[in-house]
Amino acid sequence: MTSVPLAARLGIPSGPLFFPVTAYAPDGSVDLDVYRTHVRRGVESGAAAAFACCGTGEFHALTPEEFEACVRVAVEAVDGRVPVVAGAGYGTALAVRYARVAEAAGADGLLAMPPYLVLAGQEGLLRHYREVAAATALPVIVYQRDNAVFTPESVVALARTDGIIGFKDGLGDLDLMQRIVSAVRSEAPGDFLYFNGLPTAEQTQLAYRAIGVPLYSSAVFCFAPEIALAFHRALESGDMATAHRLLDGFYRPFVELRAQGRGYAVALVKAGVRLRGLDVGEVRPPLNEPTEEHVKQLAELIERGYALLEENK
Repeated sequence: MTSVPLAARLGIPSGPLFFPVTAYAPDGSVDLDVYRTHVRRGVESGAAAAFACCGTGEFHALTPEEFEACVRVAVEAVDGRVPVVAGAGYGTALAVRYARVAEAAGADGLLAMPPYLVLAGQEGLLRHYREVAAATALPVIVYQRDNAVFTPESVVALARTDGIIGFKDGLGDLDLMQRIVSAVRSEAPGDFLYFNGLPTAEQTQLAYRAIGVPLYSSAVFCFAPEIALAFHRALESGDMATAHRLLDGFYRPFVELRAQGRGYAVALVKAGVRLRGLDVGEVRPPLNEPTEEHVKQLAELIERGYALLEENK
């Protein structure tokens, strides 16, 4: 771990934020050797951070023991080069347990997932995330999606909470996000971080960037890091011609393919990693694998994406 605060390390990323998949062996157990290779390759390819055991990493499918092992391996594979942020979730007691396990395993921060199942009010949500933030010394990023949706006033309260450094949006309500960013800017000014956490975030990042959300997850980076890096560089440099070329020729078709099946936001990514030569296994239930036809379409799309990079040279 480094003495540089996590918020500073994430604030101006040198590359995409990497959300590695969790590798499974043929018998369904976690394959830590393949996982180590996957994480190491991601960092060597230019990731600015590794978010281990989060949504793309099937946090929901891991036992606490598997979670701890994966976080430790991610920390070892990264070797201090970039931050490692680990997922934490379920009910408050379990979320606190996962947070402490992640801290003991060497993580630099936490991505706090929505509480399990329940539809809670704002007061209950705030209490949940405050307890998670108070449980360890790790800085926390709160993830808005599904059953954890916040008012601007609640996000102001989160931004004022010791240990909470950022807010990741997986809901996709740009009007709400604009009001959140404005409220925090006015009532809790500082270096609070915002992340676009929608599946295939590149597809919406131009809009998110315009309202003050500069950071984003990149699941595509798992299997096509060169494409993800080219898009990231285009955004950072203002090269809209390249950004639009990749959006039109690769990202939009990928999003349309992803929409063909439930759970494809994870399953297609794992299929993509396998297509690129690293056998990370299949997804665990209740997710299911893409159809053979959809995997074939994915392979063709990846090939098209790399051809677009050649055209840009």
